[in-house]
Amino acid sequence: MTQELRVHHNEPRQTNAANTQIQRGRRTPLFTPFDEIERLFDDLVPSTLFRLSRSPITRNLVDNPARTPSVDLIERDNEIVLRAEVPGIDKEHLDTSVDEKSVTIRGDVTHEEQESEGDYYRCEIARGEFARSVPLPFAIDADKARASLKDGVLELVMPKLEGSKRRKIKIK
Repeated sequence: MTQELRVHHNEPRQTNAANTQIQRGRRTPLFTPFDEIERLFDDLVPSTLFRLSRSPITRNLVDNPARTPSVDLIERDNEIVLRAEVPGIDKEHLDTSVDEKSVTIRGDVTHEEQESEGDYYRCEIARGEFARSVPLPFAIDADKARASLKDGVLELVMPKLEGSKRRKIKIK
């Protein structure tokens, strides 16, 4: 018996009328070897069953949102825009750096100390430091990049270098 596996690359995942999941853009966190395995496993077993079977330790290693903020990367005519979800983090706890080929976002998620009395039934609030590097599709002018933070969304606007702009080539 042969079984086919479909491999998805950045295809959106949504819930349709039959309540079946369709893949949404995958996060590509730095140094996370679990993503490929999890993506292949999701094709074989519904993700809800998989998540129920995982231990809290494994879940925190793979799914901790403080470790991997979701990003959108948008190409405009003369610039690249990166938006990252960083809810609850103020600008004093964020650090961004850019070079011609990538953007790195670092932050520190600080919440109240964990409860010292009683036993936790759930402990899902993200705490600690995170870092995310995103490769850029075009070379950018790092000196002219600018960043803003509003409503938990960090936005970086980075002008493309002149030689990096997309050009149409006429076919003869």
